[in-house]
Amino acid sequence: MGDLGGPEGLGGASGLALDLDFGGRRQRIPAGSTFVIGRGADLAMDDNQYVHRRFLELDQREGIWWLSNVGSRLTASVASAGGMAQSLLAPGESTPLVFPATTVMFTAGPTTYEIELLAEAPFYQVSTPWTATAADGDVAGLLSPVQRILLTALSEPMLRFAAEGSVRLPAMDEVAGRLGWPLGKLERRVGSLCDKFARHGVRGVERDAAGGIPDSVRSRLVEHAVGARIVTPDDLELLDAFVPESSAVV
Repeated sequence: MGDLGGPEGLGGASGLALDLDFGGRRQRIPAGSTFVIGRGADLAMDDNQYVHRRFLELDQREGIWWLSNVGSRLTASVASAGGMAQSLLAPGESTPLVFPATTVMFTAGPTTYEIELLAEAPFYQVSTPWTATAADGDVAGLLSPVQRILLTALSEPMLRFAAEGSVRLPAMDEVAGRLGWPLGKLERRVGSLCDKFARHGVRGVERDAAGGIPDSVRSRLVEHAVGARIVTPDDLELLDAFVPESSAVV
């Protein structure tokens, strides 16, 4: 879990501030300042050795807040406009924060983090809410009922405990037990799910050279699904009602 230290003695600069929410703890980042997320940084994850010392950086340029990946290995999923704007922030890349709210998710080791960034004066307002009908032409509208339940099971901790700011995603054998599937069957279905997302242009969900699904790819799949609102806490009802196949009456 992180520690909100924040830059001290900053302020008085022209422009508007940015609010950061991590697990319900709010931090106001003054205009004109630079804020770093990482180990030993302004937002610190000191207990996670997999996080870069300097991973994500927030700074303001000509009145616009930018999020930059200043790390060398980790990537971050960035979702704005209620999930309609999605991007994958690789090392060395930057993205402007132009919407009222931006959700940043990243996985380091066994832990997935979620951070909310709220613009005091966004450049764009979203007039049309993101709904299931808006996604009918996208990958969300192409999921089978079983694929939706599988995606919900993979994302379950993020959907149930996102308010905590960081969660541990379930291991594959835990998901297999949750659904009552043999591990091999689960791996095949997760692979098919990743293939479907990759065909629709989602970055970071491709199989490795041997055709396997690394943990980093599975984490990216979850980050995209939650950030784009493809699965939401409402889908937990479907998962809870699902009868594990090992328990089903034949």
